[in-house]
Amino acid sequence: MEETIVMFPAAGIGHIVGMVELAKLIQTPRFSIIVLLNTGFLDHPSIDDYIRRISAVHSSISFLRLPSTTPATFTTAVSFGVKYFSFLKRNAPHVATTLTQISKTAVVKAFVIDLFCASTMESASSMGIPVYFFFTSGAAILALYSYFPKLHQEWSVSFKDMVGVELRVPGNAPLKAVELPQPILDRDDPSYWDMLDFCTLLPKARGIIVNSFEELEPAAVNAVAQGSCFPDATHAPRLYYIGPLIAEPQQSDAEGSDSKECLRWLEEQPSRSVVFLCFGSRGSFSVSQLKEIAKGLEKSGKRFLWVVKRPLELEEEGAKHDEDAAKRGDQFDLNPVLPDGFLERTKDRGMVVKAWAPQVEVLSRESVGGFVSHCGWNSVLEGVVAGVPMVAWPLYAEQHVNREVMVGEMKVAVGVNQRVEDGFVSAEEVEKRVREVMETKEIRERSFKLKQMAMAAVAQFGSSTTALANLLHSWISF
Repeated sequence: MEETIVMFPAAGIGHIVGMVELAKLIQTPRFSIIVLLNTGFLDHPSIDDYIRRISAVHSSISFLRLPSTTPATFTTAVSFGVKYFSFLKRNAPHVATTLTQISKTAVVKAFVIDLFCASTMESASSMGIPVYFFFTSGAAILALYSYFPKLHQEWSVSFKDMVGVELRVPGNAPLKAVELPQPILDRDDPSYWDMLDFCTLLPKARGIIVNSFEELEPAAVNAVAQGSCFPDATHAPRLYYIGPLIAEPQQSDAEGSDSKECLRWLEEQPSRSVVFLCFGSRGSFSVSQLKEIAKGLEKSGKRFLWVVKRPLELEEEGAKHDEDAAKRGDQFDLNPVLPDGFLERTKDRGMVVKAWAPQVEVLSRESVGGFVSHCGWNSVLEGVVAGVPMVAWPLYAEQHVNREVMVGEMKVAVGVNQRVEDGFVSAEEVEKRVREVMETKEIRERSFKLKQMAMAAVAQFGSSTTALANLLHSWISF
């Protein structure tokens, strides 16, 4: 019988792309790869387009859509996390049925799932299929989530209410309780309990595949390996650090005129002279914050490429949850949301792009000397691989934890000082940190060193290459 690896990403294009990047890395003539796809939540035409492109190039990777699932309805207002986790759990029976069908014609050597898909773990294990988690964040977040059940036992109040309290998590610097990832902040939110269930299942997996490399986060890597993050587990799962795994440039769809224009503009700028500001797919700011950023950039005197997303005020007018929001995300006027005359005064040394820019390509340009980032893990890795010093400006999710690693352990970033109550950053702070990241020799040298370490990790005898070989060997020998 044919041998296959079945993979199950969480809903949404970002999760799918990450899982497919892993599939491309592990594809071998020995195995076929089947990627299961949710249907009914966060569906978007871009997903179908992406699948067609991958299928045309990678014949060993196939996609199988699960039956459409209707999201649960709630009588009261609930968080996005509650809706999201509920939908994924409702798909568990479809996954079990599909795994049974696949097993009739193929030997499933491994079932690789996203952490948020942990509700499918029991059905796969009952069929004798080894389950592996694909952890798309870094080792520090893995250490935190692995230790979360212990934190839950130690504290009886919501972390969001623990102002001024620092938590001690193996492999991490002291963490502010109020800056933990959003789904675990509030015990009164059902998503807290979902996350607790997911994290409790982490040590029960056959292995955990992590998008990082051992040399990047040694403190967290060692803590997880020693089992100190799994205090109640009989044994720690095998860890496979196979990163840095980032999307290939050609996958970013950099075909639009704005994308081509910004890349051309970068080619005309002096070496390491441009600071690039980009805050991820959800990185929208208020108009007042956008104006502060603009003032800080202007005062800094530095060249800049700045990606500005639709301001929060415009999102609140109805675009935020509209099905067409993504299509019209760049349909707004820059002039009213930026200081009067800003675009004209800075036109000779700056460029503002609405909504999106091809980040991997931008960071690879010789002219880029700094990166102001929201600290999303994919962006962190892209900055590391490009060897570009960063300004850490966390916004949501696990990004505050990533900031501590970037600044404290990696030493490739400077952090912005944010107003405690709302995360607001002043123009003076923007100016200061932009100057610092562009002018500090030590951080530039450290960034270059980490770039070399990343290249070494994926070289022929590197740590990530070895980990990948060990993973594949475990599947072959199973």
